[in-house]
Amino acid sequence: MTEQALKAMVREALRDRGLSDKQVENLGEQLLWRIGHEGDEGPLTVRVGLASSAPLFAEMSRLRSASEAEILMAVESKAIRVEWVGHSLD
Repeated sequence: MTEQALKAMVREALRDRGLSDKQVENLGEQLLWRIGHEGDEGPLTVRVGLASSAPLFAEMSRLRSASEAEILMAVESKAIRVEWVGHSLD
């Protein structure tokens, strides 16, 4: 899967959930995120939260960095775990 195809897939998934490109861009300016592996095994972990949650990110275990190839492979095989860091948005 190419980077362009991955971006198109993410954009489509966000639109399916009622989010416009502009809404996602505005929200993205307020988010922190980390991508990596918690250990040698298991899914790719994506941690995301509001910038105000930065202290909570610092308290969490470090993620081992993942290469672009590892990220693409995880997306293709749907081996990704997403963790929200901080208070619920509800």
